[in-house]
Amino acid sequence: MGMYSKLTILSCCAAIGLAISAPSHADERACPTSSPPPVAVPAIKKRLTSNKEVLIVALGSSSTEGWRATTPANTYPARLQSDLGVAYPLAHFAVINRGIGGEDALEEMGRMDKDVISLRPDLVIWQVGANGAMAHSDPAVFRKLVSTGIERLKALNIDVVLMDNQRSPNILASPEHLVLERILSELAVQYRVSLFSRGALMDGWKREGANYDQFLSDDSVHMNDLGYHCTADALSSAIVAGLHAPDPPAIAKTTTPAVSSPASANPASGNPVANPTVHASK
Repeated sequence: MGMYSKLTILSCCAAIGLAISAPSHADERACPTSSPPPVAVPAIKKRLTSNKEVLIVALGSSSTEGWRATTPANTYPARLQSDLGVAYPLAHFAVINRGIGGEDALEEMGRMDKDVISLRPDLVIWQVGANGAMAHSDPAVFRKLVSTGIERLKALNIDVVLMDNQRSPNILASPEHLVLERILSELAVQYRVSLFSRGALMDGWKREGANYDQFLSDDSVHMNDLGYHCTADALSSAIVAGLHAPDPPAIAKTTTPAVSSPASANPASGNPVANPTVHASK
């Protein structure tokens, strides 16, 4: 293997906690300690062990584009790239921001080929549902659109992480936000992809004593610089944890044997029935 072998990756473990938890700029407040569960990123793990660049596409709306961030460098995709670079200084991570304000599942699916698939990413982080909640989108249509997108990405062996909504007053005021968040959670289970829940993350921050508004801008919708920074910090930690998690066991699939004639089923006939063949799923 190259210099980014599994041994090299594991050797970073001792420093990762400090590198990821520390703010990137000295004048920023530290983020709360609540952290999300690991996300599954097998394609990234394969790229690292092969000494290749890792390409991540952040697909979404204004929360991804970075509305109300003071500079492009303070958007969550930019901060995520910086955090991953700190965690793996010998690797090359590129995080491409494909967020467009005002969009949701329908518009994002419309540009999936051009803005995402054409880049041949290893991971797509799909932030979706915020504008859908505020626009009272049909949950059934939302489910179908997101399902179609996940299926297309998985068919190309691209890692998928779904990202749900932030806890902001305008989103919380919409009764659809819980429905769409539940759909994203169900789709993550159904398609065996990861969910990075900003809602659960911000709820954890609140339990630590940090109010939602500490991380929000004055428009009652978008995050501020600290919110974007802490989101990237948590997501980076989840990716790093996923890279260090053991690979899940292969799921065995048993083929159904052909129906045998009585003669072939009789061991004495010299034609015993073969045992079902077991295939490890990919």
